[in-house]
Amino acid sequence: MSSKPELKGRAARLAQLFPTGPGQAARTPFVLLVVLLLGGGLIGLLVLNSALSEGAFKLDDLQRETKSLTDEEQALQRDIDAYSAPEALQRRARELGMVPGGDPAFLAPDGTVKGVPSPAPGVRQTSAYIPLVLAPEAMPNGPTSTFGR
Repeated sequence: MSSKPELKGRAARLAQLFPTGPGQAARTPFVLLVVLLLGGGLIGLLVLNSALSEGAFKLDDLQRETKSLTDEEQALQRDIDAYSAPEALQRRARELGMVPGGDPAFLAPDGTVKGVPSPAPGVRQTSAYIPLVLAPEAMPNGPTSTFGR
């Protein structure tokens, strides 16, 4: 007796469509190819997901740094506004010994003086008065600059 029963009619025709014996070995490379493609796809997705996560962490760090730098910029701008306020400028000028100026006089392009100059109030008008800043020619030892030599 044979190990396989004999098929008749329609079953015999259908059995001819399916390969038997050595044809089974042809499926192995196809299955390996499918497994390799699926494994490669999963590894590719894992690498892509890791790269996206790393980019998201970098973006979060940069946004946090931008926020802290913006806060620092705003604090510095508030300091600048406080130092450049008219009241603060006046207070610091008085601390340096400055006084409000008197009536100004203007020079016309032809060299004539327009207006009557007056000294600032509170300025001592004595011969012993020495201004805080001297011109280089008025310094006792002469100019000490080495420019132009």
